[in-house]
Amino acid sequence: MRSIWKGALTFGLVNVPVKVYSATEDHDVPLHQVHDKDGGRIRYQRTCEVCGETVAYADIDRAYVDDGQSIVLTKEDLASLPAEKSREIDVVEFVPTEQVDLLTLDKAYYLEPDSKSPKAYVLLRKTLEQTDRTAIVRFTLRQKTRLAALRVRGDVLVLQTLLWSDEVREASFPSLDEDVKISKKELELSASLVDSYSSDFDPDEYVDEYQKELRTLIDAKIEAGEGFDVSDAFAEEGETKGGEVIDLMEALRASVEKSKASRSKGADTKDAEPKSPAKKKAPAKKKAG
Repeated sequence: MRSIWKGALTFGLVNVPVKVYSATEDHDVPLHQVHDKDGGRIRYQRTCEVCGETVAYADIDRAYVDDGQSIVLTKEDLASLPAEKSREIDVVEFVPTEQVDLLTLDKAYYLEPDSKSPKAYVLLRKTLEQTDRTAIVRFTLRQKTRLAALRVRGDVLVLQTLLWSDEVREASFPSLDEDVKISKKELELSASLVDSYSSDFDPDEYVDEYQKELRTLIDAKIEAGEGFDVSDAFAEEGETKGGEVIDLMEALRASVEKSKASRSKGADTKDAEPKSPAKKKAPAKKKAG
């Protein structure tokens, strides 16, 4: 595997340099469109609907279309946005693992320790295991701010991006609002059927039969001499260097002390507030999210 990103995982004052790898890959056999007469590759051209000209990628801008209006965003417009370029994966909070909705889980990445000593990495891994917590983190990848869940898989820390809350649709089906009667006997028979299919899950037992047969067909055509030479170029993404580990014990102590001081200061401020029996304190305004 080749790392796609380097950075540092941070919680409190602890800094854990890591390399990021894609944890999954598509096993589908890649197929291209070709001319049925001569096998020539079919390519798509970017054509302007107004003038009919073929447009180079460098001359293409983006636009937002709404209510019959098209708002063009130039490269300069997009470049003026405050794009985040941080190489840090910041832990926002630690939450009970069962509170992370599986529906929101998206792309998964492996994190490899990127320092001479993996002690801080192992400490975080063991802490997550012991507390049965999942770390909610925020980081930037390919100029996009992402929210992710940091969890443990075996001996490896796994970073799994999360969908934002407004990206998950509400399930609203009128048919589910009906009052459906399920008898005790029906439920018992259904449970018995489930029990007859019950076993331990082993993902290696399942194979994508379509892709397997497709590969067999392609190999047969290659063996029959039906192939011809083609060449493709692949570009690889570069890497940048991550941070260094600071003294682990000192960072942990400082982080705990900072957290205690912050809570203590908040409590002192609350106690110091004047109390007036004649005048009720107005309710605090709720902060905007």
